[in-house]
Amino acid sequence: MADTQGSNRTIVVAGGGMTGLSAAVEAAEAGFPVVLVEREPFLGGRVARMNRYFPKLCPPQCGLEINFRRIRTNPLIRVLTMAEIQSITGRAGDFSITVALSPRFVNENCTACGECATASKTEIPSTFDYGIGSTRAAYLPLPFAFPMRYVVSPAVLGTPEADAIKASCPCNAIDFTMRPETLEVKAGAVIWATGWRPFDTASIAYYGGGRFRNVITNVVMERLAAPGGPTGGRIVRPSDGKPVKKIAFVQCAGSRDENGLPYCSGVCCLASVKQATYLLEQDPEATVTIFFIDIRTLGRYEEFFASVRNDPRVSLIKAKAGEITQDPETGMVTVQAENQATGKISREPFDMVVLAAGMVPNTATDRIPAEVAYDDYGFVTESKTPGVIAAGCVRTPSDVASCVQDATAAVLKAVQACRNS
Repeated sequence: MADTQGSNRTIVVAGGGMTGLSAAVEAAEAGFPVVLVEREPFLGGRVARMNRYFPKLCPPQCGLEINFRRIRTNPLIRVLTMAEIQSITGRAGDFSITVALSPRFVNENCTACGECATASKTEIPSTFDYGIGSTRAAYLPLPFAFPMRYVVSPAVLGTPEADAIKASCPCNAIDFTMRPETLEVKAGAVIWATGWRPFDTASIAYYGGGRFRNVITNVVMERLAAPGGPTGGRIVRPSDGKPVKKIAFVQCAGSRDENGLPYCSGVCCLASVKQATYLLEQDPEATVTIFFIDIRTLGRYEEFFASVRNDPRVSLIKAKAGEITQDPETGMVTVQAENQATGKISREPFDMVVLAAGMVPNTATDRIPAEVAYDDYGFVTESKTPGVIAAGCVRTPSDVASCVQDATAAVLKAVQACRNS
């Protein structure tokens, strides 16, 4: 298949998270055709998985729905989900881009009625919930999904369940004849905004090496607290579903460490402080302990941090947690740490421990198919291909506001590439 509409003025955006969304709508509103390419079956990226995000502590649908509306009402934007860019050839103003499309097995007739999910019985791990929950093989990725269309897992292909799913649909939207496709797009510029993933804390042996169910990461904590998450927003222990009364946050889990990520991601401290409020709001009698090297909440967020720090239910201990163990019978998790203020070593049990995992750019493993320079950690330092522009967390660890600003800068560069061709 070939798509030549908007050739040389079209801007292709790789990544449908907050950076990619912002870039797409701003480019289109400036009059440039946009093709937005997203690997997941939905737009929104990591932000869509959050309970709340800064600067206003809004639920994700707040900011995302605004952008989704801008996409719906702008005919210059074409959205491709379950899609990945395979190759980029040519030059600025005249790129040929190959996009691989995976089958959704649900066509545009879908009205999101949910009958297919009712007919589905197979449970598959929920990647949206980072594997802590499950979903039916026919599923809507999230309640405010864009596109608002179900997905059917290939796990049920060729089974009686697949027949039942197809028969259940009143709109003839289930299509098991869909196959992988390749699409060729002509464009003048490419904005690469594929985002980040959390550092794999299972690689930290002294924190349990991923063996302890009640030791979770900060991204999983967001899903536990989210009303649409696997626990309906109740912060409970993964091991037994009991309410969490006493929680510890361990900062720099694998970060600022030569054996993990030598750099600071800049957002983890603020995320833990925010997540502490999640539990305290749910249970006024709960207590929070934060083990930290130093707390980095710069600028306008300092006041927010001060309000949490001054809460008598919150204890901040300047210490690098040394070892974490879990009692196999009670599920209690013990954190060993040396308090740098007192010099004393503590071994304190908690219902649950949250590891503040840093940001790893997706370009650390999924490289841009163009001539681009990276640093030792996979962040893009320079595009040696004019017209291919990196943006957001593939350039540097960033919060949402910074990603939106970087998207604007990327659009300006993309527009110049198109006009100067």
